[in-house]
Amino acid sequence: MKCPFCGYQESKVVDSRPAEESIRRRRECLACEKRFTTYETVESLPMVVIKKDGSRQSFDRQKVFNGMLRACEKRPVSVDQIEKMALEIEQSLQNSLEREIRTEEVGQLVMEKLKSVDEVAYVRFASVYRQFKDINTFMEELSKILAEK
Repeated sequence: MKCPFCGYQESKVVDSRPAEESIRRRRECLACEKRFTTYETVESLPMVVIKKDGSRQSFDRQKVFNGMLRACEKRPVSVDQIEKMALEIEQSLQNSLEREIRTEEVGQLVMEKLKSVDEVAYVRFASVYRQFKDINTFMEELSKILAEK
C-alpha cells in the first residue's frame, strides 16, 4: 500500500476491524512512520442474464426468491429456506465465473433446489418455467418424479 504522505510503497497493518461491507485497516508507513487508514471491499463482478428473447438484464436474486416464494405458497417451506436457496443459487452462479448466464441455467438451478425441498413446489415452478402446454406434459413430469422414487 502506497503511503499518502511520502509515497513509500510498503506499510504495516497496525489494526484491522470490520466496517460496513468492508474491512477498515489502520496502517503505518515503514519509511516516514505516519499512520493512515484504508478500506478493503470485495470486488463483485455484475452478472447478466440472457433472456429467452435474447435481451439482457442484470441478475437479481430477489426475482429468483420471488419465483420460489410463489412456487412454495401454502407449502411447508419456510421463508428462511427459500432465502437460503436463493443465496446458494446466486453463489453457485458467481462461482462459475461466467458473467453472462442464460435464464435456462438459472431456472434449472431453481428446479434442482425446489425438487430437493418440496416436490409440489418443484412441479409448480416447472409448470410455469417450462410452459406446460397441456395435462399430458404435466403428467409426464409427474411420472418422472414417481419413477425416481
